[in-house]
Amino acid sequence: MAIHVAITRRVKPGCEAEFQQTLREFIQASFAHGGVLGVHMLVPPPSSGNREYGILRTFADESEREAFYRSSLFAAWQARVAPLTDGEPEYRQLSGLEAWFRTGQSLPPRWKMAVATVLGVYPTSVALSLSVGEAVRGWPLLASSFAFAICMVVLLTWVVMPVVTRVLHVWLHPKVQEKRR
Repeated sequence: MAIHVAITRRVKPGCEAEFQQTLREFIQASFAHGGVLGVHMLVPPPSSGNREYGILRTFADESEREAFYRSSLFAAWQARVAPLTDGEPEYRQLSGLEAWFRTGQSLPPRWKMAVATVLGVYPTSVALSLSVGEAVRGWPLLASSFAFAICMVVLLTWVVMPVVTRVLHVWLHPKVQEKRR
């Protein structure tokens, strides 16, 4: 079962560009570790004054996660970014819907996550029904359902939910907006 981990790092003022470049390089290198299934970098909005960067990392399972965090690759990354960051990173294992809504701050209420998810799933399912659904109409039920599910998960994970959570950010995280004022 896949394991999702959210990591938050506070970057020192003036080190943001170097941190982002270093993180991009590390993300590329980290795929050499076979148990890493995905990585996303969450960058604070420009001109926000926020220096917290998020890293969402997905591992094949717990043993792969543990092996990655014990690896020399990870130790080298920690040493390389230590001069660029303030304090220690914060790690949090995510489950379910939390993986889409975690932004380095607290999670929104579950009902808001459910509403946002419906706003992403419904139009995606309609669009896929009209496109993929038509293309796999003659297939056996299990094969067509599987193809549909793959398309749905890929679109939700890498396209739809990142857009939905970005568009609804102020509504999902109103206290974060209040703190910035």
